[in-house]
Amino acid sequence: MTEETPGFEEKPDVPSGATPDDAEPKAATPSDEEAAAPAGDDANRVTALTAQLDQARTALNERTGDLQRLQAEYQNYRRRVERDRVTVKEIAVANLLSELLPVLDDVGRAREHGELVGGFKSVAESLETVVAKLGLQQFGKEGEPFDPTVHEALMHSYAPDVTETTCVAILQPGYRIGERTIRPARVAVAEPQPGAAPAAAKEEKADDEENGGGEEV
Repeated sequence: MTEETPGFEEKPDVPSGATPDDAEPKAATPSDEEAAAPAGDDANRVTALTAQLDQARTALNERTGDLQRLQAEYQNYRRRVERDRVTVKEIAVANLLSELLPVLDDVGRAREHGELVGGFKSVAESLETVVAKLGLQQFGKEGEPFDPTVHEALMHSYAPDVTETTCVAILQPGYRIGERTIRPARVAVAEPQPGAAPAAAKEEKADDEENGGGEEV
C-alpha cells in the first residue's frame, strides 16, 4: 500500500516539450455567429416596437377622427335645437299677435275718428307698446307700388296720374314679425289708363317738341 505524502498534489502529466500554458485548457471564445446573434435580436426588437408604435398611432388617429365626428354631430344637433326653439317661439308669438290684430284694427279706426281718448287711449297705447316689443311691425302706405307678396288688392281702378299699379288707399294695414308676414296689407289699387302713354314717354315727347321736333335731314 502506497502512502501519500502530505502537502503534495498530483499534477497531470505534461508531455515532454510542452509548456505549462499548453497544459491548461483554453477558455472558449464565442464564434462570429454567436457574436452577431445579440445584434440580430436587437434589430428584431426594434422592428417589433416600431410596428407596435405604428399600430398605436393608427388607433389614435381613428379615435381622434371618431371624436371629431362626434363633436361635429353634437354641434349640428345644438344648432338644430336652437333653430327649432327660435322657430317655435316665433310661431307662438305670431299666433298670439294674430289674435290681437282685430283689436289693433279697432284701435286704428278709433284713432282715425278721434275717439281714442281718456282711459281707452291709455289702454290702446299700452297694447301697441307691448306688441311692438314682441316685434310686431305695421306696414302699408298710400302711393307705394303694389307688391302681391305683401299686399292684397280688394279694390281696383284706373288713374291717369299713375305709371304702374299703385296702392291708392290702405283699407287695412299689414303686419309682420321680422321677415314673417302675419297679414298682408289690404289695399285699393289703381293702374294706368289703358292706351295712355307712360309719363316718361310724355315728358320725352314734350322735350322733343321744345327742341324744335328734331333735326331736319
